[in-house]
Amino acid sequence: MKYKAKAPLRLGLAGGGTDVSPYCDKYNGAVVNATISLYAHCCITSTHSNCIEIKAHHQQNSIIYNKEDQLPIDGCLDLAKGVYNCLQKDYSFKHNGLKIETSVDAPLGSGLGTSSTLVVAILGAFIKMLDLNFTLTEMAAYAYKIERDYLQFAGGKQDQFAATFGGFNLMQFYENNLVVVNPIVIAAEKLLQLQNNLLLYYTQSSRDSGTIIKEQQQNVHNENIKSIEAMHQLKKLAIHMRIILEKEDVDNVGKMLHDGFLHKQQMAKNITNQTINTFYTTAMQAGSSGGKISGAGGGGFMFFYCPNNTKPLVSKALQQLGGSEKEYVFVQSGLEMWTENS
Repeated sequence: MKYKAKAPLRLGLAGGGTDVSPYCDKYNGAVVNATISLYAHCCITSTHSNCIEIKAHHQQNSIIYNKEDQLPIDGCLDLAKGVYNCLQKDYSFKHNGLKIETSVDAPLGSGLGTSSTLVVAILGAFIKMLDLNFTLTEMAAYAYKIERDYLQFAGGKQDQFAATFGGFNLMQFYENNLVVVNPIVIAAEKLLQLQNNLLLYYTQSSRDSGTIIKEQQQNVHNENIKSIEAMHQLKKLAIHMRIILEKEDVDNVGKMLHDGFLHKQQMAKNITNQTINTFYTTAMQAGSSGGKISGAGGGGFMFFYCPNNTKPLVSKALQQLGGSEKEYVFVQSGLEMWTENS
């Protein structure tokens, strides 16, 4: 039997970074994000090999272990091993061998929440295999626990909840790991306008988000006024982004993305750099009204709002810099799980 799951990647429209502890524990955080038609996938096949094989197609990497309750966390395909180890510790399940295969529709480290979404997909496949009874909130929280607490990977909370719930949401983050997910309802015609006018652009570079996030966390610990004030402003933008989306004032998204881009640079060093600034300036000169770096910053994907049919002009200008436009549509479904016969 094969147990399969897929979870969507996300665009963070506003408030990114305020979902990271200790900021959200001390000041509360708020993020608006939306899931798109790029996915993390997982397939778990029951075998009789007395082995555990992990194969990451997106990394062209695989490894085989003898069947054990706990697999070594050593920097090689640790996301899958982390999910397996935590579920074994908490639920102590039996098996005769497993093959765990994963793939992602975007490069890891590209700013679309790939690592966290992959954890959600792997967890979903295991939940299907073990027939566990998790709510959406419990699944997202468990994925967060695996990645942030057990594996100690730096990051926030929004990606796990976006991948699990799906759709457009205002997410609010409080102390004691409390997360409230507020769906945002957008008229179908305005959703198409937003989708048509947002250009998703891959800079052909990935980055280590952990370094940027750790500096951001340290800035909060050290009460860095400039950094904390920037996060306060990003949180306000998230609340305002929800309002303009629900009021269907879609063309105002560009200005808000631009404001967020300026504030985000104050959170930590290396969020932007000369190359990213060149991409941004080029897009603005070609007709974009605003954009942002996706994720923690430093590279990966960017996206730009292109009003008044300027998207082809912006796309052409950016392609001359060596990156590539990525096609997508917004999706409302989050984590999906199913079984197939082997």
